[in-house]
Amino acid sequence: MTFRSPQTLAFAALLAAVAPHASAWAQRTPAKTGGKIEDAEIEIVKERVNQLPEATRNYEKIKIEPPTKQKQNVGYTFPDFRLPADRLNPSVRVLTIKQEELSPLTGNYVKGAVGNYGTLYGKAYLHNTRSDAASYGLDFSHLSSTRGSVDKANSGSSQTSLGLNGETYSGPMTLGAKLDLGRERYNFYGYNRNVPRLPPEADSIKQVFQRAAVKVYARNRDKDAALQYDFGVGFNFWKDRFQARENNFNASLRSTYNMSEKGHVVVNGDVSFISYKDSATTSRPFVQITPSYELTLNRLAVSVGATLGYSGDTINDVSQFNVYPAIRLGYTVTEDKFLVFAGLGGAIQRVTMYDLTTEMPWIGPNQRVADTHRGPTLYFGFNATPVRALELNAKVTVSNDRNLYFYNNGGAVVPGAITNGIFRGDSTRFDLVYDKKATQLLNVHGEALYNATEQFRLGFKADYNGYKVHTLEKAYHRPAFQTGLFATYNMYSKLLLGAELYTYSSSYGSTYKRQDALVGYRKLPRATDSVVDLNLRGDYRFSENLSIFALGNNLLGRKYERFLNYPVKGINLLAGVTYDF
Repeated sequence: MTFRSPQTLAFAALLAAVAPHASAWAQRTPAKTGGKIEDAEIEIVKERVNQLPEATRNYEKIKIEPPTKQKQNVGYTFPDFRLPADRLNPSVRVLTIKQEELSPLTGNYVKGAVGNYGTLYGKAYLHNTRSDAASYGLDFSHLSSTRGSVDKANSGSSQTSLGLNGETYSGPMTLGAKLDLGRERYNFYGYNRNVPRLPPEADSIKQVFQRAAVKVYARNRDKDAALQYDFGVGFNFWKDRFQARENNFNASLRSTYNMSEKGHVVVNGDVSFISYKDSATTSRPFVQITPSYELTLNRLAVSVGATLGYSGDTINDVSQFNVYPAIRLGYTVTEDKFLVFAGLGGAIQRVTMYDLTTEMPWIGPNQRVADTHRGPTLYFGFNATPVRALELNAKVTVSNDRNLYFYNNGGAVVPGAITNGIFRGDSTRFDLVYDKKATQLLNVHGEALYNATEQFRLGFKADYNGYKVHTLEKAYHRPAFQTGLFATYNMYSKLLLGAELYTYSSSYGSTYKRQDALVGYRKLPRATDSVVDLNLRGDYRFSENLSIFALGNNLLGRKYERFLNYPVKGINLLAGVTYDF
């Protein structure tokens, strides 16, 4: 039989496919004896059409949502431009190149080192392992030098600090607490070394600061909640070796309420009440709140609000209550590449002896401390990431400051201060001085940061500060130019090399100079040294637990005077061991 139609060919193919299965079925079925094949006819109907129901077809391609873009800032921190007057900063640790997944967290390491000038260094970092329920830990640090740049023990110093912290993550919020304790010893070694006399006893020029700060805070854990908040209450205590002491009760709030995807309300506030006691007791209340509304319109981000502040200080008859605008505009020229911004603002900046003595440890007694009223302030700048791992930032700020503090020294001419034609006043103490009028400030800031997968880091930061003072002769001890260059190289996660180069332009202090018999001695500005400070460091890891490190500070050996009459130490060398467990 010959099949010529397509239907016939299809039927033949069907029989060929079924035949093996039919044969197998026949073999499994018992054979029947005595059977015969009956005659049969096969009818093929060509006109028959098998109809199937229409299938639902989806012409849309499977859509895979792209991963959410996350802004990845370069993980980099520059040291503060407030260069410590006579300290080392031995914070060295080998970096880990692999960042794809979290490594086991032991949370513990100890360091110890010794160096010239009778220097001892120790640090302990003891924390619990990574946990979803809570975190807690202890930080201890000690750095001391028995000798310094002037008369050996007369310029020694020491700093010791202890920090305790803990957080719990159960429930809808994070609850935490911090306790920081510190003790620092310095000597007033900025006396006149040109006068032929025996050096004073170290105990007679000794200064000791004791400080304590406790804070309890709460923040919400749900990042998708409409209300985001961070609220804290704290108490700071500070005292010196003499009769000065400061008690500061404070509270802070940072909050955001998301009204929609594009708009949200921000309310930030700070409260502080200081009781300061020296030869007299002074109360210093402070309250400041900044409500604003932030709106995002495609590439344009707008923030409009106001800052309302009150300070109880009465120095120079500055208005105690101030209202400043809080306006900021940001425009994204190229997404994740280039952002320009500008704003108009102002605020009252809280100033405390707790903070001032970390910057200037040789402040004299009976200081008049005042908050700085900064505003109105105009600023503009940009943030750019032209290529991967490179970040550029620039900002220009023009402000009008009242009660901006400066440090000045020189001492006062008192009975007995001049002997045999030589001024013997106390030039070792610094006073807080203020311009009776407003100080105009022009700040130009720029920085460039490069971070190549944690293996190589390079950064540069520069600032120009132009101070226009009116009733002061100079902007005492505030340098106009400051730069910092930082680089690290991580070699195979075994050897970390680092370098830092700081520069400060010359600033001014005060000294006395004899004019003539009629005028006598006159207080005149005197320029300080310019600062060029080179620091190198290296850290070599023997194993996962053990490494050694070495530091060299002020390797150019310049005993410059960042603060007048106070030369720093020359070349500082420090070597030690780190153990992780």
